[in-house]
Order: sequence, then structure tokens, then C-alpha cells
Amino acid sequence: MTQQSVEPRTAAEDAGAGTRQPAGRSWLDRYFHISERGSTFAREVRGGITTFMAMCYILLLNPLLLGGPDVDGNKLSHAGLITATALAAAVCTLLMGFVGKVPLALAAGLSVSGVLATQVAPNMTWPQAMGMCVLYGIVIVLLVVTGLREIIMNAIPLALKHGITIGIGMFIALIGLVNAGFVGKGNPVTLGTGGQLSGWPVLLFSVTLLLIFMLQARNIPGAILIGIVVGTILAVIVNAVFDLNPKVWGGSPPELSGSAVSMPDFGLFGHVEFGGWGSIGGMTVGMIVFTLVLAGFFDAMATIIGVGTEAKLADDKGRMPGLSKALFIDGAGGAIGGVAGASGQTVFIESATGVGEGARTGLSSVVTGLFFALGLFFTPLAQIVPGQVAAAALVVIGAMMMQNARHVDWSDRAVAVPVFLTVVLMPFTYSITAGVGAGVIAYTAIKAAQGKFREIGAFMWVLTLVFLVYFGLHPIESWLGVK
Repeated sequence: MTQQSVEPRTAAEDAGAGTRQPAGRSWLDRYFHISERGSTFAREVRGGITTFMAMCYILLLNPLLLGGPDVDGNKLSHAGLITATALAAAVCTLLMGFVGKVPLALAAGLSVSGVLATQVAPNMTWPQAMGMCVLYGIVIVLLVVTGLREIIMNAIPLALKHGITIGIGMFIALIGLVNAGFVGKGNPVTLGTGGQLSGWPVLLFSVTLLLIFMLQARNIPGAILIGIVVGTILAVIVNAVFDLNPKVWGGSPPELSGSAVSMPDFGLFGHVEFGGWGSIGGMTVGMIVFTLVLAGFFDAMATIIGVGTEAKLADDKGRMPGLSKALFIDGAGGAIGGVAGASGQTVFIESATGVGEGARTGLSSVVTGLFFALGLFFTPLAQIVPGQVAAAALVVIGAMMMQNARHVDWSDRAVAVPVFLTVVLMPFTYSITAGVGAGVIAYTAIKAAQGKFREIGAFMWVLTLVFLVYFGLHPIESWLGVK
């Protein structure tokens, strides 16, 4: 009798071994392995709805981030941005459900949108910026296909990964505070306007922010969404009672008028340009792509494994059914989001809320994706939400990302200093690239000073050299006589 090699069983397979039903199952059950993973149709539907309710705030926040002007002063249509955000989330989440077959939902990554709005759009047109988004998605797909994504993940010190996440959280929170008018420009920043808060919108931002934090402290599901809804209702009442000037809101006032349903605005779809970047230089283009890859790179694998573990799909080594497909779809989300005009798509940690409701298969992702598709027709409702109210959610997300600080050994200067520079320079310079670069250089320099050259690794040396050139690009160009 010959021996046959046996593939190691995942935790999900072990857990579902006793619940398998070899006969009499529906095609839906067989396709998504519902019974095998110890779930039911009702649980998957409930989990998909819960995940959507937990993350549908992205339909409001992504247009808020991408609503600024590009290098030519052009702004993207607000209605078009809502449609693009819903479309890209629906497509990517449905792909994750039908192909990856895991309970993971995708939508526009706030960190990627932050880079596009603050670092990319000021240097190029929005179609060119979306072209950069497509390029970064292709790069991540290639990294997944070649296996380099995991190699790079392992090469970068864990402390720096946490520092990057914390820094992005601080950066997103600052954007929210500035957009709400709670933080203004001056000295170099100040409280509100001229050192004081003024106006109803800032007050409503503060009320919404506190409400969300209070709901989270009570472990209320959907706290962010509830807070935004309540804040919007208050804004509608205040605007109606006091008849505020529309300019106070920085855009369209929160008014209930017309129909709540409309046809989607696909005006941004396919507005992608490649090239025309000669005015900013090849080095800058390369660093922008690199920054976008960083922004969408680090959280995805940890999020996928974390949610998979919560769903009891991953084993003790992080292996789970559909992992390679999930990583591929997450990478492809960058290109899909760019084509849609919505920024790069990535897996959301809010997927864990659906898992908490019992979701174990891709069917829950299909349900979430279908709800995002329905969101295409409710643009008027999303447009009622004032930017100041939606900005509160950015601050909340930033606070949630700060939780990674507990994983940093602050007593080790070789870790604490690079993480500190990474975290503070992202918001202070309004640049994720600057924060990452400073952290990488500081880590390499301190480890070298300690004589721990082997701990640095070849990839970190290369990365350090790249960032040294990035920070010294202007004097290098002056030395070479480049104009």
C-alpha cells in the first residue's frame, strides 16, 4: 500500500469536520462551504448586513478626503465620488465573496485616499492620480504573484510596521480635525480660527465625535454610523431653525429636499491617465507609487489573518482557505479603485463585526457587496451629511489605529526613536513618505551604532539608501546641475 501525501488541515476544516453533510445540500451550501465551516445561511446574511452597517461610513468619508482640488484646481464631483466609492467597494467585495470565499469586505482605504489627496493631487491632475493608483495596484498584485509581498513584510521590523499604522492614524485624525475647522492654520496650527472655535458646524463635529466615543465605550455595534446619522439629523435641524448661509458648511447645506433615490453618477469611471508626469520628475513619481504601496500594503495581510483567525479559518501558522486569492483581490483592489475613480480598495477590519455575528464564508461578503451596490442609488441621502459631521469619523478611526502603540517597546531606543519619528512626522509634514523615510533611516542608523548590522537586513539597507536619496534629492539635483 503506497503512502500518499496529505495536506495539513486548517482549523476551519477541523472545526467543520463534524458538521459536514455529504448529501442533500444546496448548491449555495456546496459552493461557499457553509456547512463545512459550521455556519448557516441565516448567519451569513446577518453577518454580511452587519459588516455593511459597520463600514458604510466610507461612502461619506472617502468623498470628503478626495474632495479637494488637484494641481490644476479641478475638483471631483461629490455625487460622482459617492458613486465611485460604492461601485468599487461592491465589485471588490463581491469578488472576495465569490472567488476568495472568505468573509472579508473591501472599500476605499483611508490611508491611500489621504496620500492621493495630500501628496498626489497637488502635483498632478486627478486622472493622473488615479493612474498612479492603478499602478500601485498592479505593483502589489505582482508582489503577491511572485511571493515578494510576504518577503518584504518579514524584512521590515515589526515595530516600524506598528509605527506606520500609528502614524497613518495620526495623519487621518489631523485631516479630520482640519476639515472640521477644529484645527486651523497658524503658528503653524491653532485652535479653530484665530485661536477659538466658532460656528455651528464645529460644534456639531464635537458633539458627533463625543457621541461616537461614548457609544464605542458602551460597545454599541455600528457606533460610527449611529454617530454620523445623529449628527446629520442635528445638522438638518440647526440649519432649518437658524437658516445658515450655505458657505458655513463649506458646500451644500444639510437639507432634506427632493427624492432620496437617484441614478448613479458614473462620470468619474475610467478617467485614468498614464504619463504626463515629466514636470515632477521620475524620482518623485517613483516615490509616490512607493508611498501608495506602503499605505495599502501593511494592514491588509494582518487584517486578513486577524479576521480569518477570529472566524476560526486560520491555523496557528496563519494559513487559511483562500489566503492567496484574498491577497490577490486585495492588491487588485488598488487598480479597480483607480479605474472607478474611488482610490485604492483594501480589506476593512470592520469585517470582524460580521464574523462576530457568525459569518464564516464568502456568502457574507456577497451580501455586503450587494448592499454597497444598492448604495449606488442613494447618493442624495449621502450628500445630506455635512463634511464636518463626517470628519468626526476620521478622528475616531485615527484613535482606533493608535491602539497599535501598545505593541511598541518604548524602553528600547532602537525601536522607540524610529517609531516616534515615523508617527510625528506623518502629520507634522503632511506626508506619509516623510514619516516612513525618517523611521527607516533612524532604525538603520541606531542599529548600526549599536553594532547590530545583521539585525538590519539587506532590504532595510536598500530602503535606507532610497530614502536618503529622497530627502537629499534637491541638493543632489543642484550638485548635478539638474534644473
